[in-house]
Amino acid sequence: MSSIRPWRDIARRKSRQIMVGSVPVGGDAPITVQTMTNTLTSDAVATIDQIRRCEEAGADLIRVSCPDEDSTAAFRKIAKAARVPLIADIHFHYKRALEAADAGAACLRINPGNIGSASRVAEVVRAAKANGCAIRIGVNAGSLEKDLLEKYGEPCPDALVESALDHIKLLQDHDFHEYKVAVKASDVFLAVAAYMGLAEAVDCPLHLGITEAGGLIGGTVKSSIGIGNLLWAGVGDTIRVSLSAEPEEEVRVGYEILKSLGLRTRGVRVVSCPSCARQGFDVIRTVQKLEDALGHIKTPMSLSVLGCVVNGPGEARETDIGVTGGGNGKHMVYLRGVTDHHVQDDGMIDHIVRLVEEKAAEIESGAVPSMDSLHGK
Repeated sequence: MSSIRPWRDIARRKSRQIMVGSVPVGGDAPITVQTMTNTLTSDAVATIDQIRRCEEAGADLIRVSCPDEDSTAAFRKIAKAARVPLIADIHFHYKRALEAADAGAACLRINPGNIGSASRVAEVVRAAKANGCAIRIGVNAGSLEKDLLEKYGEPCPDALVESALDHIKLLQDHDFHEYKVAVKASDVFLAVAAYMGLAEAVDCPLHLGITEAGGLIGGTVKSSIGIGNLLWAGVGDTIRVSLSAEPEEEVRVGYEILKSLGLRTRGVRVVSCPSCARQGFDVIRTVQKLEDALGHIKTPMSLSVLGCVVNGPGEARETDIGVTGGGNGKHMVYLRGVTDHHVQDDGMIDHIVRLVEEKAAEIESGAVPSMDSLHGK
């Protein structure tokens, strides 16, 4: 069977590329994964510690809220310590944007609906130009301008798109083009429709997100449906999964969404069964332990963990490493789709982790390709 699978192809919308610090966004650049810190920005040590965890999880860009002068004062130290470009999140007080730009922000996130007059937005543009900052226009269904609410009666896709176009024009009138745009809503249907409409109207990079999506489980589902639909349609250049959870969880979910669509690969892709009475070992607990133990692996590769032989051998043929449950605590291990050896219950987790680490080293060295790359995933 050919490794070329046209039914997997996603034709990305053609957007122009901008730079957020050292990270390209849009064009043919990889879709970036963002998150946002939730510490007090004025506490530089706590914020840097959280940024480190997000960086380890794979965040390409990290947003930091700057609600007051203490925050922008600390931002300079935070930006110097960060290994990835930082986006300063600005609401209401345009002067915070000016301060953040001077303090090392790679991008300024502004919601033009609440930042003030056109003259204040113009000042922010001048600061961005002077400091080499990009700008992210953040239109949100919860903070639309009063005139648009009066015109449309309620937040709707046309209102979100019109707001975005109005503020894009304001930036363009100041000859500023290093911007990306988001039209977020907590309603999946509203957000998806707005993004689709905006994607047809502009060529700038789009920042995807379902805002106020909820907790870890509910928010993951909601974001996966909304962001996933847009990405499948080829729309989107950078994503942020908004969860009431720790920011590193947002990064992990973001990568899982991209991995499921074959748009980014990072770390171990785990294929596992939901388990049933046929399982030869505790699949649920085994997968939990393996995911925790393999969090440090950044090399794209695959691992199948199946409780019995019904689907186990078939899944193992498609993965770098596989384990299938057998009787009497004796389980089959597959390497690159081929049966290789057995492993007992005792020490199985450590054994699989060691195999994954060894295989990751082989893939990184170029000695062997990953199975996913061979199968076009």
